[in-house]
This record gives sequence, C-alpha cells and structure tokens, in this order.
Amino acid sequence: MGQAGGTRDGASSPGAGRVRRFRTYGEVDHGTGSALLEQVIEQRARLARRLAGVGATVAVASGKGGVGKSLVTANLAAALASRGQRVGAVDADLNGPSLARMLAADTAPLEDRETGVVPSPAVGGVRVISMELLQEREDAPLRWRDPGSDTFLWQSSMEATVLREFLADVDWGGADVLLIDVPPGTDKITRLLELVPDLSAMLLVTTPAEITRAVVARSLRLVREAGVSPLALVANMTGYACPSCNRRHRLFPGDGARELARATGCPIWAEIPFDPRLGEATERGRPLVLDRPDAPAAAAFAGLAGRIEALLDARRAAAAPAGRAVQ
Repeated sequence: MGQAGGTRDGASSPGAGRVRRFRTYGEVDHGTGSALLEQVIEQRARLARRLAGVGATVAVASGKGGVGKSLVTANLAAALASRGQRVGAVDADLNGPSLARMLAADTAPLEDRETGVVPSPAVGGVRVISMELLQEREDAPLRWRDPGSDTFLWQSSMEATVLREFLADVDWGGADVLLIDVPPGTDKITRLLELVPDLSAMLLVTTPAEITRAVVARSLRLVREAGVSPLALVANMTGYACPSCNRRHRLFPGDGARELARATGCPIWAEIPFDPRLGEATERGRPLVLDRPDAPAAAAFAGLAGRIEALLDARRAAAAPAGRAVQ
C-alpha cells in the first residue's frame, strides 16, 4: 500500500493547473479517527521484530527474467547450509513460484504455531516458504480475489501483503541467513525495498548478454540510489563448462557482466559457468553443490557462500558489545 488519500491544506484544485500532493502514511495525523495508520505502523514493527532475529537478510534479484535467479538462490542456500549456516529461503515470485521444488521442500501442510508459520524443511536443512506450498494442485494458477474493478491496483496491494506475511509471520527461528528470491521487474525490487529498507545485501544476477546488461543496469541504479550496501553482481552462464573436461567455452559474443561491473564499479561476487548438470540437479531438488562440489559451477557457488559468510561475520562483529569476541 502506498499513499493515503487527501491533500495538504492549501493545495489547489485539479483545475488550477497544479499537481495535487497526497499525504503518505507518515504524515497522517493520529487524530483522524481511523486505525489505518496504527495498523500500518504495527505491520512494519512486526516485520522489523521478525527480521531482527535474522543474521543477514539477502535479496537475490535482477530486474530481468530468464537469468537464473531462482537457480542461484537455491544453490546459494544449499551451499550456505552445507557450511553449517541456518538458512531460510523466501520465494517472492508469487505468480511463478519454483524455489520449493528446486530445494525439494516438504509439501505437507504448513503448521501455524503461536510463534508463526513453520517454514517447510528442505534439502540440506534449508527452510522454505513459497506460494507453491499453499496451492492445492501443482497446475493451479494463482488467482486473486478482487472487488471486480481496479484489479491491477488490488492485485499489487495483495501481493505486497503476502510478501510481508512471508517475511513477518513465518517463524525463521534465528536463521543465520534469509535469502529472498525476487521476481523479475524493477517494480518488484521497489516493493521489497519498501518492506525491507535495511537489507543486509542485494545480489543482482546478470549474464554476459548485452540485453541483460542494459536491463540489470537500471536495477543496479535503482538499488544503489536506495542506499543498499553491499550491492554485488552474480554473473551467470559466463561460459559453457564441459562436463567431460571441465574446460570453458564462450556462450555469448561479449561480456556484458564485466562491462557492467567496470562501468558502475559494482563488484562481481561470483562468475557461474553454464553446466547441464547444474540445471538437472536443481530440477531434481538436489542442488549440484551438495553432490558435486568439485564441479566449476559448484565451486563458484561455494565462493559466493564465502562472501555471504564474511558479510555475516562482519555484521556479528559490529553488533557484539565492545571487548567481547564474536564466536
């Protein structure tokens, strides 16, 4: 939900040729007689309390579809879990969810306790919440109940509400790392930043393709202007890794990922080669990093997991009382 209706005192009428300025929730007087503002404040507070118990909240986004965000999220989650981290994964793609399948999450009905909804246990000890786990049938399309008009606005509001509930009403139980798989579109990135303005980090998945570079560049600027730090690139499909000899071959004529890094100063935290085994393993719900850690793609994910662990260690050190060592 974005802005409350009404104008500031003295605002001109629409016919006066001036733009009408709407008040935000933060500007609404508590004496309006409505509980709307209080509800919004409580929702934000509940979300903040929940995420305060998480070591690091990391978004995996792009702005471009088809670059492998969910595959990156699933393999990064498995890599972190294999290194002993307690990992939660949120599938924020409500209309095209796939993360639960990629991580072989238990499809039993979710349990709702006093502390919140219990996320589904998945491969390697990762815990997952996804719209996949709430649908009765595998091929059931997601349909939002709307009042019969202004469907687009209603759907946007409902999607924001569901994402907030995935984050605030699920018991993440002191997860070390909470990964959020963000669907395509800069509007989806903006929605997440409105809900979680203090993300621990954001990873933008790109490829060497020039068209991808152009789209991800817009997302990068959006996230950077929002003040998210650290912000890093994950270059996917950087070449073809032959399963027989492990040699790499180029898939794209250029190197848009490195060009984007050079032009913006945004670091690349991982370069992941294309490997048929990576997709096959992820589709089976058993990410490659768990069974073939020697594969070049798996090694790239291990390196990315190390980056996230370093971030987690830094956050723990910053939060520790002066003079007390971080375990």
